[in-house]
Amino acid sequence: MNTYDLIMKKRDGGELSRDEINYIVNNYTKGSLPDYQMAAFLMAVYFQGMNYQETTNLTLAMADSGDRLDLSGIKGRIIDKHSTGGVGDKTTLIVAPILAALDVPVAKMSGRGLGHTGGTIDKLEAIPGFQTTISEECFVKQVNDVGLAIVGQTANLAPADKKIYALRDVTATVDNISLIAASIMSKKLAAGADGIVLDVKCGTGAFMKNINDARLLAKTMVKIGEMAGRETVAVISDMNEPLGNAVGNVLEVKEAIMCLKGVGDIRLMTVSKTLACHMLLLAGKTNDEKQAYQMIDEVIASGTALDKFKEFVFAQGGNTAYIDNIDLFPKAKYKMDILGKNILPKDKSQGFLSKCNNQEIGMASLVLGGGRETKESEIDLTVGLTIHKRLGDKISSDDVVFSLYGNDEEKLLAASKRVINAYEVTENKDNDNNIIYDVITKNDI
Repeated sequence: MNTYDLIMKKRDGGELSRDEINYIVNNYTKGSLPDYQMAAFLMAVYFQGMNYQETTNLTLAMADSGDRLDLSGIKGRIIDKHSTGGVGDKTTLIVAPILAALDVPVAKMSGRGLGHTGGTIDKLEAIPGFQTTISEECFVKQVNDVGLAIVGQTANLAPADKKIYALRDVTATVDNISLIAASIMSKKLAAGADGIVLDVKCGTGAFMKNINDARLLAKTMVKIGEMAGRETVAVISDMNEPLGNAVGNVLEVKEAIMCLKGVGDIRLMTVSKTLACHMLLLAGKTNDEKQAYQMIDEVIASGTALDKFKEFVFAQGGNTAYIDNIDLFPKAKYKMDILGKNILPKDKSQGFLSKCNNQEIGMASLVLGGGRETKESEIDLTVGLTIHKRLGDKISSDDVVFSLYGNDEEKLLAASKRVINAYEVTENKDNDNNIIYDVITKNDI
């Protein structure tokens, strides 16, 4: 077996065996296969694609390239959740305590934000004292004692993915469904959960810009999960505007707390409840969707989910006084309101918000200091924006559409220009912006 023959085989549309894929991934991971040959292989995959079996074999090879998390010491059926990334997405902070309050163990490794998308670990670190690094032994013990632990990725999970992704990023081979699916699922399989619920974002603030691509990615990942012995469900949700009313680390934590108190944005709560519902179904707590939603509503209404969030925060060193009183969170120095007249055409005094370049909203938060341009960038946890008007809403000249928060006046001005230019306004209301497009199960493949 040699690399040249395997590149040529894939270039010509051939199907690679599991051993052949293992050969490429293992040799590249340990450094005996050079970048130029791996780049050629990735380009061959980009143009020829991979079938489900090849994609699953690639995923397993990447998952087996490093550690696999051993969660066998945790009692109960563990269901993981993963989002493909978006703007204002704080669903983990809402879904995880809901599941834990319903006796479904949540043992989750999450990431930091990069570029225009936020990260769960950054948001949790906005809570004073919260520790996102704990030992594997303490991680397992906390899940058994509290029902919930969320930490940063410290284990050597899927190192092949990290190395391959860095090469894809500089060889124009990122946007291939098989390669995207394998990258996501390799880390999920290595993380050790029994079942996986995926939140596949679709829209201008997501990697998948249209529903057809999002549906194909969802189906591919669900198929990988099934072929790897992990029951998997994918929810396709909207990312044509921010999820919820807040973008920025402290602001999103405060919004998540309000959601657990039962007073959250309806679109954010719809996505969160949908994800929680399918996690409950995979965990075997019920086989009826209606009952699952009732169970979710009950732990929110009773305050049990919020209490579980506080217990989790306390267990990881966080100050729960901030959960009881969100006004204790630090605030940015400056606030700038964006009025309707800043967005409306010069000759119009009112109109309807019709389209949003949501990636630009995420970039506005990054410009304020709330995101990272590189993994080494320091972020400002207090900056961001709140949204007062949604797509489809009517706006007038004097309406406050957005509020921006920052600690640097120049950055605030630059961010405001991005937000203003991100929106389009029409004279008549367009169709309502859906929030859940589809749910993909193994029966839909």
